[in-house]
Amino acid sequence: MLPLIQREVVERKGWIGEEEFLNMIALAQAAPGLIAVNSAIFIGWRVGGWRGVAGAVLGAVLPSFLIILAIAMVFAQWKEQPAVEAVFKGIRPAVVALIAAPLVKMARAAKISWGTLIIPITAALLIWLGHVNPIWVILATIIITLIVVDIAERRRR
Repeated sequence: MLPLIQREVVERKGWIGEEEFLNMIALAQAAPGLIAVNSAIFIGWRVGGWRGVAGAVLGAVLPSFLIILAIAMVFAQWKEQPAVEAVFKGIRPAVVALIAAPLVKMARAAKISWGTLIIPITAALLIWLGHVNPIWVILATIIITLIVVDIAERRRR
């Protein structure tokens, strides 16, 4: 949903800028709930207040819900068919591409470099291979970031 949201609200409609979109995504990810719904709340509020929130949330949730409901009803009848299994295996690479393309675009807009990639790679490895609880990784990242920012500000003074 993120590339669709970005294309519509930043590029086509111009309701928010690229930097504000990235900040909104960060907040939407930090808040509990679905990122598409959290984004819809933020954008809906910016565009139309409470009515905008209601319309944006319905617009974000209802179509997906209805489509998934229809697919589930059909899939339940045909899930054992080899052709259906083959189709789902074929869809997997397309899903990866749909996720990777906007990720690269947002990384460029956020000015992420190979040096800053160390943080998410380290976090993923700690969680995956080190079996560290993600909460501890998040807390450690927050603390380390605060320390680094504090040191950088002291050097500037």
